[in-house]
Amino acid sequence: MSAHPSAVLVEPGNALALLRSSQPLTQCITNAVVTNMTANALLAIGASPAMCDIPGEAGVFARIAGGVLVNLGTPTAEQRDAAREAVVENARWVLDPVAVGALPIRTALAAELLAHRPAIIRGNPSEIIALAGAGSGGRGVDSTDSPDDALDAATRLAEETGAVVAVSGERDLITDGRRVARVSGGSPLLTRITGGGCSLGAVMAAFVAVTDPFSAAVAASAVYAVASERAEARGVGPGSFSPAFLDELDALTPRDSALSVRVSKGVAP
Repeated sequence: MSAHPSAVLVEPGNALALLRSSQPLTQCITNAVVTNMTANALLAIGASPAMCDIPGEAGVFARIAGGVLVNLGTPTAEQRDAAREAVVENARWVLDPVAVGALPIRTALAAELLAHRPAIIRGNPSEIIALAGAGSGGRGVDSTDSPDDALDAATRLAEETGAVVAVSGERDLITDGRRVARVSGGSPLLTRITGGGCSLGAVMAAFVAVTDPFSAAVAASAVYAVASERAEARGVGPGSFSPAFLDELDALTPRDSALSVRVSKGVAP
Protein backbone atom coordinates (compact mmCIF):
# COMPACT_ATOMS: atom_id res chain seq x y z
CA MET A 1 0.00 0.00 0.00
CA SER A 2 1.38 3.38 -0.95
CA ALA A 3 2.30 5.84 1.81
CA HIS A 4 1.47 8.78 -0.45
CA PRO A 5 -1.70 10.82 0.08
CA SER A 6 -4.89 9.92 -1.77
CA ALA A 7 -7.38 12.42 -3.15
CA VAL A 8 -10.30 10.41 -1.75
CA LEU A 9 -10.90 9.89 1.97
CA VAL A 10 -11.47 6.24 2.86
CA GLU A 11 -14.26 6.31 5.41
CA PRO A 12 -13.23 5.14 8.91
CA GLY A 13 -15.50 2.11 8.83
CA ASN A 14 -14.03 0.95 5.53
CA ALA A 15 -10.51 1.51 6.83
CA LEU A 16 -11.34 -0.55 9.92
CA ALA A 17 -12.63 -3.35 7.70
CA LEU A 18 -9.35 -3.32 5.76
CA LEU A 19 -7.35 -3.44 8.99
CA ARG A 20 -9.37 -6.27 10.52
CA SER A 21 -9.10 -8.35 7.35
CA SER A 22 -5.32 -7.95 7.00
CA GLN A 23 -4.20 -7.76 10.68
CA PRO A 24 -1.14 -5.69 9.77
CA LEU A 25 2.16 -6.37 11.48
CA THR A 26 2.89 -3.09 13.27
CA GLN A 27 6.40 -2.38 14.51
CA CYS A 28 6.68 -0.09 17.54
CA ILE A 29 9.82 1.72 18.56
CA THR A 30 8.17 3.35 21.50
CA ASN A 31 8.75 4.48 25.04
CA ALA A 32 9.11 2.13 27.96
CA VAL A 33 6.26 3.73 29.90
CA VAL A 34 3.56 2.83 27.36
CA THR A 35 4.66 -0.44 25.77
CA ASN A 36 1.97 -2.64 27.34
CA MET A 37 -0.90 -0.25 26.59
CA THR A 38 0.33 0.22 23.04
CA ALA A 39 0.53 -3.50 22.33
CA ASN A 40 -2.90 -4.11 23.85
CA ALA A 41 -4.51 -1.28 21.86
CA LEU A 42 -3.11 -2.74 18.64
CA LEU A 43 -4.41 -6.20 19.52
CA ALA A 44 -7.82 -4.79 20.40
CA ILE A 45 -8.14 -2.94 17.10
CA GLY A 46 -7.15 -6.06 15.14
CA ALA A 47 -3.48 -5.45 14.35
CA SER A 48 -0.43 -7.52 15.26
CA PRO A 49 2.08 -5.60 17.45
CA ALA A 50 5.83 -6.13 17.46
CA MET A 51 8.05 -4.17 19.84
CA CYS A 52 11.21 -4.60 17.80
CA ASP A 53 13.54 -1.76 18.81
CA ILE A 54 17.04 -3.27 18.92
CA PRO A 55 19.73 -1.90 16.57
CA GLY A 56 20.67 -4.56 14.05
CA GLU A 57 17.10 -5.92 14.07
CA ALA A 58 14.91 -2.84 13.79
CA GLY A 59 15.79 -2.15 10.16
CA VAL A 60 15.47 -5.80 9.19
CA PHE A 61 12.06 -6.02 10.82
CA ALA A 62 10.86 -2.76 9.29
CA ARG A 63 11.19 -4.34 5.83
CA ILE A 64 8.46 -6.85 6.66
CA ALA A 65 6.27 -4.65 8.87
CA GLY A 66 3.07 -3.16 7.51
CA GLY A 67 3.54 0.07 9.44
CA VAL A 68 6.10 1.47 11.87
CA LEU A 69 5.73 3.76 14.90
CA VAL A 70 8.65 5.87 16.11
CA ASN A 71 7.74 7.39 19.48
CA LEU A 72 10.33 9.62 21.15
CA GLY A 73 9.03 9.32 24.71
CA THR A 74 12.12 7.64 26.21
CA PRO A 75 14.77 7.93 23.48
CA THR A 76 17.62 5.79 24.74
CA ALA A 77 20.75 5.53 22.61
CA GLU A 78 19.65 2.09 21.40
CA GLN A 79 16.18 3.30 20.47
CA ARG A 80 17.60 6.29 18.62
CA ASP A 81 19.76 3.98 16.49
CA ALA A 82 16.86 1.57 15.98
CA ALA A 83 14.66 4.43 14.76
CA ARG A 84 17.33 5.55 12.30
CA GLU A 85 17.43 2.01 10.88
CA ALA A 86 13.68 1.53 10.63
CA VAL A 87 12.73 4.76 8.88
CA VAL A 88 14.96 4.07 5.88
CA GLU A 89 13.42 0.61 5.37
CA ASN A 90 9.69 1.38 5.49
CA ALA A 91 7.94 4.48 4.13
CA ARG A 92 4.77 3.76 6.13
CA TRP A 93 5.99 5.16 9.42
CA VAL A 94 4.52 7.46 12.05
CA LEU A 95 6.53 9.98 14.06
CA ASP A 96 5.26 10.81 17.55
CA PRO A 97 7.53 13.67 18.73
CA VAL A 98 6.89 13.38 22.46
CA ALA A 99 8.04 16.49 24.38
CA VAL A 100 9.85 17.88 21.34
CA GLY A 101 10.87 21.49 21.79
CA ALA A 102 11.13 21.18 25.56
CA LEU A 103 14.05 18.71 25.60
CA PRO A 104 17.19 18.86 23.41
CA ILE A 105 18.09 15.25 22.51
CA ARG A 106 14.68 14.26 21.20
CA THR A 107 14.28 17.61 19.47
CA ALA A 108 17.47 17.06 17.49
CA LEU A 109 16.50 13.47 16.71
CA ALA A 110 13.05 14.51 15.47
CA ALA A 111 14.62 17.05 13.11
CA GLU A 112 16.97 14.34 11.81
CA LEU A 113 14.17 11.81 11.27
CA LEU A 114 11.99 14.31 9.42
CA ALA A 115 14.45 14.14 6.53
CA HIS A 116 13.22 10.56 5.98
CA ARG A 117 9.66 11.80 5.36
CA PRO A 118 7.22 10.15 7.76
CA ALA A 119 3.83 9.20 6.41
CA ILE A 120 2.15 10.69 9.50
CA ILE A 121 3.28 13.01 12.28
CA ARG A 122 1.09 12.75 15.38
CA GLY A 123 1.45 14.99 18.39
CA ASN A 124 -0.23 17.35 20.75
CA PRO A 125 -0.55 21.00 19.66
CA SER A 126 2.55 22.25 21.47
CA GLU A 127 4.68 19.43 20.03
CA ILE A 128 3.50 20.14 16.48
CA ILE A 129 4.12 23.87 16.87
CA ALA A 130 7.63 23.20 18.20
CA LEU A 131 8.41 20.66 15.47
CA ALA A 132 7.45 23.26 12.87
CA GLY A 133 9.90 25.69 14.46
CA ALA A 134 7.20 28.03 15.73
CA GLY A 135 7.45 27.40 19.48
CA SER A 136 9.42 25.83 22.29
CA GLY A 137 7.08 23.00 23.23
CA GLY A 138 4.66 22.47 26.07
CA ARG A 139 5.05 21.50 29.71
CA GLY A 140 6.91 18.22 29.28
CA VAL A 141 4.47 15.87 27.56
CA ASP A 142 1.52 18.18 28.23
CA SER A 143 0.29 20.69 25.67
CA THR A 144 -0.25 24.35 26.49
CA ASP A 145 -1.97 25.01 23.14
CA SER A 146 -5.16 23.89 21.37
CA PRO A 147 -5.38 22.04 18.02
CA ASP A 148 -6.64 25.17 16.27
CA ASP A 149 -3.64 27.10 17.64
CA ALA A 150 -1.49 24.58 15.75
CA LEU A 151 -3.32 24.75 12.40
CA ASP A 152 -0.84 27.06 10.65
CA ALA A 153 2.15 25.13 12.00
CA ALA A 154 0.58 21.79 11.05
CA THR A 155 -0.20 23.00 7.53
CA ARG A 156 3.33 24.29 7.03
CA LEU A 157 4.85 21.09 8.45
CA ALA A 158 2.72 18.98 6.10
CA GLU A 159 3.76 21.07 3.10
CA GLU A 160 7.45 20.90 4.01
CA THR A 161 7.65 17.19 4.82
CA GLY A 162 4.94 15.63 2.67
CA ALA A 163 3.49 14.04 5.81
CA VAL A 164 -0.04 14.06 7.10
CA VAL A 165 -0.03 15.94 10.42
CA ALA A 166 -2.45 14.85 13.14
CA VAL A 167 -2.91 17.19 16.09
CA SER A 168 -4.58 15.59 19.08
CA GLY A 169 -6.80 17.50 21.47
CA GLU A 170 -10.41 18.06 22.45
CA ARG A 171 -11.18 18.08 18.71
CA ASP A 172 -8.48 16.35 16.69
CA LEU A 173 -7.18 18.13 13.60
CA ILE A 174 -5.67 16.29 10.62
CA THR A 175 -4.16 17.96 7.55
CA ASP A 176 -2.06 17.04 4.54
CA GLY A 177 -1.44 20.72 3.75
CA ARG A 178 -4.39 20.85 1.32
CA ARG A 179 -7.25 19.28 3.25
CA VAL A 180 -8.27 19.51 6.87
CA ALA A 181 -10.39 17.03 8.78
CA ARG A 182 -11.56 17.45 12.34
CA VAL A 183 -12.64 14.54 14.50
CA SER A 184 -14.92 15.42 17.38
CA GLY A 185 -15.50 13.66 20.65
CA GLY A 186 -13.38 11.46 22.82
CA SER A 187 -13.00 11.06 26.56
CA PRO A 188 -10.82 13.26 28.79
CA LEU A 189 -9.96 10.08 30.67
CA LEU A 190 -7.52 9.30 27.84
CA THR A 191 -5.31 12.01 29.33
CA ARG A 192 -5.42 10.37 32.76
CA ILE A 193 -4.03 6.96 31.81
CA THR A 194 -0.56 5.98 30.69
CA GLY A 195 -0.32 5.60 26.92
CA GLY A 196 -3.63 7.18 25.93
CA GLY A 197 -1.98 9.38 23.31
CA CYS A 198 1.07 7.28 22.49
CA SER A 199 -1.00 4.24 21.58
CA LEU A 200 -2.97 6.40 19.15
CA GLY A 201 0.24 6.84 17.16
CA ALA A 202 0.59 3.06 17.02
CA VAL A 203 -2.98 2.64 15.81
CA MET A 204 -2.26 5.21 13.08
CA ALA A 205 0.75 3.08 12.08
CA ALA A 206 -1.53 0.05 11.82
CA PHE A 207 -4.05 1.93 9.68
CA VAL A 208 -1.36 3.37 7.39
CA ALA A 209 -0.39 -0.20 6.56
CA VAL A 210 -3.77 -0.66 4.84
CA THR A 211 -4.76 2.77 3.52
CA ASP A 212 -3.37 6.21 2.66
CA PRO A 213 -1.96 8.39 5.48
CA PHE A 214 -4.77 10.95 5.54
CA SER A 215 -7.46 8.28 5.77
CA ALA A 216 -5.35 6.37 8.31
CA ALA A 217 -5.01 9.34 10.66
CA VAL A 218 -8.71 10.17 10.39
CA ALA A 219 -9.78 6.56 10.96
CA ALA A 220 -7.53 6.11 14.00
CA SER A 221 -8.79 9.35 15.54
CA ALA A 222 -12.44 8.42 14.93
CA VAL A 223 -11.95 4.94 16.38
CA TYR A 224 -10.34 6.43 19.48
CA ALA A 225 -13.07 9.04 19.92
CA VAL A 226 -15.92 6.53 19.75
CA ALA A 227 -14.28 3.80 21.86
CA SER A 228 -13.12 6.19 24.58
CA GLU A 229 -16.54 7.82 24.93
CA ARG A 230 -18.22 4.45 25.23
CA ALA A 231 -15.71 3.36 27.85
CA GLU A 232 -16.29 6.53 29.86
CA ALA A 233 -20.07 6.02 29.61
CA ARG A 234 -19.67 2.90 31.74
CA GLY A 235 -19.15 5.29 34.67
CA VAL A 236 -15.60 4.22 35.36
CA GLY A 237 -12.57 6.12 36.68
CA PRO A 238 -9.02 6.09 35.29
CA GLY A 239 -8.12 2.74 36.86
CA SER A 240 -10.87 0.80 35.16
CA PHE A 241 -11.13 3.04 32.09
CA SER A 242 -8.10 1.48 30.42
CA PRO A 243 -9.47 -2.10 30.21
CA ALA A 244 -12.92 -0.74 29.33
CA PHE A 245 -11.36 1.27 26.50
CA LEU A 246 -9.63 -1.84 25.16
CA ASP A 247 -12.95 -3.70 25.30
CA GLU A 248 -14.64 -0.93 23.29
CA LEU A 249 -11.85 -0.88 20.69
CA ASP A 250 -12.36 -4.59 20.24
CA ALA A 251 -16.15 -4.23 20.04
CA LEU A 252 -16.15 -1.62 17.27
CA THR A 253 -17.38 -2.87 13.91
CA PRO A 254 -16.80 -1.42 10.43
CA ARG A 255 -20.53 -0.80 10.10
CA ASP A 256 -20.67 1.39 13.22
CA SER A 257 -22.24 4.62 11.98
CA ALA A 258 -20.71 6.62 14.85
CA LEU A 259 -17.29 6.41 13.19
CA SER A 260 -18.13 8.58 10.18
CA VAL A 261 -20.35 11.16 11.87
CA ARG A 262 -17.40 12.29 13.99
CA VAL A 263 -15.51 13.55 10.92
CA SER A 264 -15.88 17.00 9.35
CA LYS A 265 -13.85 17.95 6.28
CA GLY A 266 -12.55 21.19 4.81
CA VAL A 267 -9.72 22.88 2.96
CA ALA A 268 -6.50 24.07 4.56
CA PRO A 269 -6.09 27.87 4.77
